[in-house]
Amino acid sequence: MRVAIFGTGGVGGYFGGRLAASGADVSFVARGAHLLALQKNGLCIKSPLGDIHVPAVNATDDPASIGPADLVFFTVKLYDTESATRALKPLIGANTIVVPLQNGVDSVETLTRAIGSEHVAGGTCYLATVISEPGVIRHTAMNRLIFGAVGNNPAASSSLRELLAMCLRAGVEAVLSPNIQVDIWAKFVRLSVFSGMTAVTRCPIGVLRDNPALSELMRGALKESMAVALASGVPLTDALIDEVQVATAALPYNARSSMLEDLERGRRLELPWLSGAVVRIGQELGVPTPIHHFIAAILAPHVNGAPER
Repeated sequence: MRVAIFGTGGVGGYFGGRLAASGADVSFVARGAHLLALQKNGLCIKSPLGDIHVPAVNATDDPASIGPADLVFFTVKLYDTESATRALKPLIGANTIVVPLQNGVDSVETLTRAIGSEHVAGGTCYLATVISEPGVIRHTAMNRLIFGAVGNNPAASSSLRELLAMCLRAGVEAVLSPNIQVDIWAKFVRLSVFSGMTAVTRCPIGVLRDNPALSELMRGALKESMAVALASGVPLTDALIDEVQVATAALPYNARSSMLEDLERGRRLELPWLSGAVVRIGQELGVPTPIHHFIAAILAPHVNGAPER
């Protein structure tokens, strides 16, 4: 199976690097200093599960030089989605399956409009990574990849079974889901709270977890996200609230969301697709979301990067 990573950031670089290190045929689409480092020095992953160095990787900024792949991980930031779908087409062959590993709940629909439902599967992941320097991915927590077919798509099901075997060989905790939309929304419910609360307070999860008032605010935001999911027809259960509480308690004290990392580095934020999406969908369905509304309003000046002073 030929695999292409479209968007070699923390997520794409990590999963693609682990697959490449296990012997899989992986190509990387990247840009800027990160691309130059990949071409010169290969890909490094610094991880509590063990460091990895893939000294020679096929990395390019031109998808046409890779050609059609069997499977594509679509891992660009959400604000780059529309332009990325246009650049994606050289990677699409007759039987190519694209698995989006993006935050939010819109990726499957967006890709379906761009390349057709026969080429699209669903995906999500639980992973804490960041590009610590060009060519180097720092992995700090979690290692879980979930994917599944959307609707009746036998070709996707076959490719995803092969992907599952590849991931398990590579040491990735992978799951082939029978209901990937539920998994995507469950991740969205968790991440909208984690990203929004850590970014708006500029604090790691340990500070929020140990402060009673902030902990209660997180729980309120979680209930808002859950209410939006249920109103959208996604059959999440109340057990998810307890699962999130347990998972939050298990996170390292200094665990930080990628949105907080982006905020502190003056980068664009995925806010409109996280807390902003909770507010937007809530308004469409008549679900009140005051905590997420506050988060979205406070962070709005930073959506396009650090504001000019």
